Amino acid sequence: MQVTLIEEEASSKVPYLISNIPHFKCWVRREFTHNHEEYQGEYLHALAIAVNTIPDRSLSFQVVFTGEEANCEDWDEGNIHGGAMWARMPIQGLVADIPMDDFPRPMEDHLAQPWDCEARDHSVVVMDRVSSSPWIAKIDGNFYQAKYLFTVDYTNTDIADDPAQHKQSHVLYITEDCEWKGNLVALPNNRVRATSPALWVTGEGPPQFKPSQWKHSAEGHESYLDPSITFDNLYED
Repeated sequence: MQVTLIEEEASSKVPYLISNIPHFKCWVRREFTHNHEEYQGEYLHALAIAVNTIPDRSLSFQVVFTGEEANCEDWDEGNIHGGAMWARMPIQGLVADIPMDDFPRPMEDHLAQPWDCEARDHSVVVMDRVSSSPWIAKIDGNFYQAKYLFTVDYTNTDIADDPAQHKQSHVLYITEDCEWKGNLVALPNNRVRATSPALWVTGEGPPQFKPSQWKHSAEGHESYLDPSITFDNLYED
């Protein structure tokens, strides 16, 4: 019984540090597996299967290598990586496995994820209604078409729970033909637009938004001092 209660309590909490994600195929910049000392310009094939959130760092991923690079004509090392795993691979080290003429130029950290992770406590969600159509990502002052994968949201720190400071991380990869095609990014709401031609017309120009400083709570109202108001429910005369 005690074990059951502990398991139920744990399952009710938000994930801490690491979560499963909708896995996706990717290429890993090989220099990230060798302390950036060598292998620049080489890539290892992998599946990204989980995400880590560490405050003041970029998102990072658990990856399992597939060894598919051994099927490339210019690879001569055999399948030495298939099934090997790597924890906390930074988002900057991943490239989506999509049709490309060449691998993309690496992104600087502040472009790939403008705001670092806000907490270890987080949730991962796929927002189904906006997951099918292309997204528009604003990166370094320019707009690029992108594909949405999932969203990471944060809680249980002062920054994450401050209405004026909270940021989500929408994980996307660039699909537009450009020097960054295939790169993964993690962008907040004010750097993206979701499109859905059947449901809305995509806007043009900057939305007139300002972060809210307000926290809304019913139980802080003075009426809660009066039981006749607080308990004025359907079953009272």
